[in-house]
Parts: sequence; structure tokens; C-alpha cells
Amino acid sequence: MSRFRLPKATFNQLRTFESVARLGSITQAARELHLTQPTVTVQIQELQHALGATLVEPAGRGIRITEAGRRLQQAATDIFGLWRHCEDDLHALQGLERGLLRIAGVTTTEYFIAHWLQRFAQRHPGIEVDLSVDNRDRIIQRLQDERCDLAVMMMPPPTLDLETLDCLDNPLVVIGPRHHPWAQRRKVPAKALNGVPWLAREPGSGTRLATEQHLQALGVQPQERMTLGSNEALKHAVAAGMGLAVLSRHALNRDPALEGLAVLPVAGFPVRRQWKLVWRRDRRLALPAQAFIDEARQILGELSA
Repeated sequence: MSRFRLPKATFNQLRTFESVARLGSITQAARELHLTQPTVTVQIQELQHALGATLVEPAGRGIRITEAGRRLQQAATDIFGLWRHCEDDLHALQGLERGLLRIAGVTTTEYFIAHWLQRFAQRHPGIEVDLSVDNRDRIIQRLQDERCDLAVMMMPPPTLDLETLDCLDNPLVVIGPRHHPWAQRRKVPAKALNGVPWLAREPGSGTRLATEQHLQALGVQPQERMTLGSNEALKHAVAAGMGLAVLSRHALNRDPALEGLAVLPVAGFPVRRQWKLVWRRDRRLALPAQAFIDEARQILGELSA
């Protein structure tokens, strides 16, 4: 007789429940899993019946995950992690010819991260790449939930035990519309930013956080007029003359004038930051992720030689 007790839950039920618990919504889980809402609801009900435990409860118009549900969520995360490591070990026997690289980047990395991945993809055509681009807060959540192995960001969180690798300079510059009067000056004092109309990325953005910290250090306070959820929306609003903003130089054309913009020579700018490749120190890395790190270190070594 086997000493192992067969699980009462199916893999699909666990996957569905993990998505519901993480997102806190049956609707969002159905969207993520490409299932109908009734299918998700039935799977959760069948899982609760199989385990004899209440995992979710109604809460207003939404749901609340119970204590039993939280424990199952952690168990599901652990199971999926072990399964992924098993797949990696099997792929390793084939010489890294198959596998999955799960990498995430904050929104500004969309301007260069595909170029980073191109060389890796060419060397390892059998490796599937799962790339997610989102704001800093959501990328941190992905690292916490183990939904990515690697992330590229400017400001890693102190709350996670992370390894970091500096990869690329990330100068943050003040931008204005192409014909802004400051564009013709050699230098503008930082205090001139006091009270000027200001456009900013949304809360949770690394660029916003770095900018707020730097403006506070300079002792200046622009007048925030609008919050925008993407770099492109921010650039269009600046070009339209709605206010000034700070963006990564990587988010701009080599000639910003082609986008109706100008980099303004404000004292204290650009802010010198670094793009960092980060991964969790307390988790075993998937083989494709380790291979990507090794190649990144090799490329950086070649560039500094």
C-alpha cells in the first residue's frame, strides 16, 4: 500500500483557486485563466467540497479569502514552485534546450528589454520567454508571489531579500514642450521648479518615487496638475503644454524634438540611477533564469573590458 495519500484536489482546481486568491476576484481570475466566470465558480465549489473547508466567503459585491483559503493558497504556491523546479531539472538533462524564462520589468523597460532578450532567445530557441511589463508596485508583487524569477527595475524594495546586478545607466531628465523658453537656456536653477505645473506617473511608479525623493532633496515643490498611467501618455501631455515632468532618458527619442519635447537643463538633473536585474535570494532559481543572469554578467564584463 502506498504511503502517500492521494490529493483530493486537481491541478486545475488549485491553479484556479490560486488565481482567485491572489487577485481577490473571480472575474479577474476568469479573465487571467481565459475561463468563464461560471467555470471558475464551479471549480472553487468543487474544491471546497473535496476539502471539506470554506475557502472563500461573500464580502459585499466581492469575495474574502478565509484563513483556510490563505493556507491553501500558500500550499498551492509551494506545489507550483516544486513542479516548476522538477520541470527545470528535467530540462537540464536536455542541455537547456527547453524551459521557461519568467522575467518582468517596470514600464520604462519596455523601451529596451526586448533587445536584452533577443540574444538570449537566439542562443536558446527552445526556451519560452514570459515577459511581463507593469509598474513598480505590481512587479514587486510578482516577485513576492513567485510569478517571475527575474525582474528589471530601478528601485528594488528593501522588504525583499534580493540579489541585484547593475545593468544600465538610467538618467532621469526634466522634459517640457519643444519650444519651452527654458530649452534655450544653458542652466535653470532648481528653485525655478517651485509652483510650475507638473505632470507625474501614477502612484506605484518607480519613476514617480525617485522623482519625489529627488525633488524633496532639492527642496523644491512643483504644483502637480495631472497623474498619468504611462510614459507615452505623459509625453503627449507634456508636448501639449500641460506641464513639465521627469522621465527616463530611455523613454525618449534620440531627438526629443521629433516627439514635440525638449530636455530642460535644470540644475540637479539628470538624476543618476541604475537599472538593476534582481532576483530573490531565498528561492532556487530556474535554470533558464540562471542562464540569463550568467549571460548578462558576461555581456557586462565584455562592455567594461
